[in-house]
Amino acid sequence: QMDLAESVGSAYPHELSGGQRQRVALAAALVGRPRVLVADEPTSALDATLQGQVLDRLVRLAGEGLGVLLITHDLGLVAAYCSRVLVLSGGRLVESGATREVLAAPQQEATRRLLAAAPRLGRGAGRAGRADRKTGPRAERPALIEARGLKRTFPLRKGLFGRRAEGIRAVDGVDLSIGQGEAVGLVGESGSGKTTIGRCLVGLDGPTGGVVLREGRDLANLPRAERALVRRRSPMIFQDSSGSLDPRATVGRSVAEALRVRGVVRAERSLRVDELLLAVGLDPAYSRRYPHELSGGQRQRVALARALAYEPELVVADETTSALDTVSREQVLALLADLHRDQGIALLVISHDLAAVEQVAERIVVLFAGRVVESGPAAELIARPLHPYTVALIAAVPRLGAPGEPAAGNVGATATAGTAEAVGDLATGSAQPPGGCPFRLRCPIARVRCREEAPDLFERESGRRVACFYPGEIVDLPSRLGR
Repeated sequence: QMDLAESVGSAYPHELSGGQRQRVALAAALVGRPRVLVADEPTSALDATLQGQVLDRLVRLAGEGLGVLLITHDLGLVAAYCSRVLVLSGGRLVESGATREVLAAPQQEATRRLLAAAPRLGRGAGRAGRADRKTGPRAERPALIEARGLKRTFPLRKGLFGRRAEGIRAVDGVDLSIGQGEAVGLVGESGSGKTTIGRCLVGLDGPTGGVVLREGRDLANLPRAERALVRRRSPMIFQDSSGSLDPRATVGRSVAEALRVRGVVRAERSLRVDELLLAVGLDPAYSRRYPHELSGGQRQRVALARALAYEPELVVADETTSALDTVSREQVLALLADLHRDQGIALLVISHDLAAVEQVAERIVVLFAGRVVESGPAAELIARPLHPYTVALIAAVPRLGAPGEPAAGNVGATATAGTAEAVGDLATGSAQPPGGCPFRLRCPIARVRCREEAPDLFERESGRRVACFYPGEIVDLPSRLGR
């Protein structure tokens, strides 16, 4: 397989994942050796491991004289990487000071509210109330959508005449099932194939291998009218909210268009638009605004309202909260959890944010290099990961203490650096040498067998599947890294 750096360098932006585009933008900003860098949410599209690498690099550059202003809603990153913090609320500076002092003893309500809403892995708030759901246990639910041996390769062209070169394997033989009314989380690093799987499941992309079944029927063989109906009942909320909304249409018109397609009469659309905007936490007055007049988080809520207008059976949420501050993030996650619980909407939550996925999903599927490496119930997988890659993902998440407790200094940076040292250079992306386990070059417990064979995904115990010859051997990695 061609070198990842070469393939990314010859690709166009639309051929890259959101996280890959973010890293290209960071590289472009640093290539001129600036004296001051304003980094506005520079890692919001990146998974925890790559996020740590990028910020570690910025910290090293700061030590060499580069001034960095990190604009972020992630207080875990502030605690891990920033020496000083300024808190804004309503366009005003409400609190500032040394990071440790501000986070340990906040003086303003806005700061306390941000700390209370900060994501904490293992909290599992989204699991509350699931026992009384009408949909019942997962084993009793028929499959709504299912991928069997799903593959997706993107061809590349090189040279003067654009001759076809070896393609990029974005998805490499994935089996995935979502039951009716089930919430599934799909996690993995940038470029691991998460978004591609979501697009294939809703029919936006066709697989180059394997099949996608909708209630037992091959999606590719459905009549055109039925395929269109399936796509309407399975909307996808994209990571780039600004690119998914028509810049020439008002918010109200964008949401009303979905209602028109569904057959809602004109006289009822305006009232229904207001109801949908209220449901996602926006004032109905926003219906008269255009996308460029909204913040990234507000545009993401509009995209969610438009998806709900279709009265969906399945919603594919692709990094829905990556652009939101912690308070808005909690509200959107609570909304998704409520819709899932009360209306029985099936969810596929695609994210690199494990804490967000845990709050909504009942089951988590972990991807690496286009393959499933582990899956299982959300609480069990996060509390006791079996695959070395899952352990590394969890160990790399920057964390705050409980509200009111001092922040743990530079714990996030220390843990991320330790994880990177343990599993190798994480910047190689999904480019893998042929043969053997795809994770072997980054695995701290790789052995001879791992170089010679690729492990199959097998059921280790009830509800837990893992693709590793030596599962569960490094569950103590977080403690060794000081977590």
